[in-house]
Amino acid sequence: MTRLATRDILRDAKGFGVDFSQRVPLWIAQDGGQIKYDYRDLASLSYNIKDVLKKNADRRIRIVTDVLSPLLSLNSPETIYTFVTQLLNDVKQYDAVLLATLEEGMHQQQVTATMQASFDGVFELKIYEEGLSYVPILKVRKMVGVPPLPGYFIYSFTKSGMEIAAYAK
Repeated sequence: MTRLATRDILRDAKGFGVDFSQRVPLWIAQDGGQIKYDYRDLASLSYNIKDVLKKNADRRIRIVTDVLSPLLSLNSPETIYTFVTQLLNDVKQYDAVLLATLEEGMHQQQVTATMQASFDGVFELKIYEEGLSYVPILKVRKMVGVPPLPGYFIYSFTKSGMEIAAYAK
């Protein structure tokens, strides 16, 4: 589920080594998606997500979205909290996983903290500049059932999935 054109997401994913040729995702997007996304229509967005969950109930479902920051910018935080709470309840009913991004620095600290409290896990993703190259790193801020993990980890995408290794600096 994205606010961007799917061709832009596919280009960026290819840059990270993600190959969608074997598993083609279903896109809910403003441009290029099988289902159209309209940031002004939360009811339709909620309906479309529930419909995808129902139609794919017999499969492992992973929903990835970058729409929380735009939705929070265009709607009241209370409206989006309600939307996210209901969405998470729907996702959990289907034993699915929801990965959502929130843009750093765009929202008041209280809004960010409330959104993070809604989710079972919170990861911080950064790009660290190391000499002339860039290193993608992540930190586990919170994960239900897992003790806090200190430090950052390097991540990369391979044909077998996402690989994570300790990052010492």
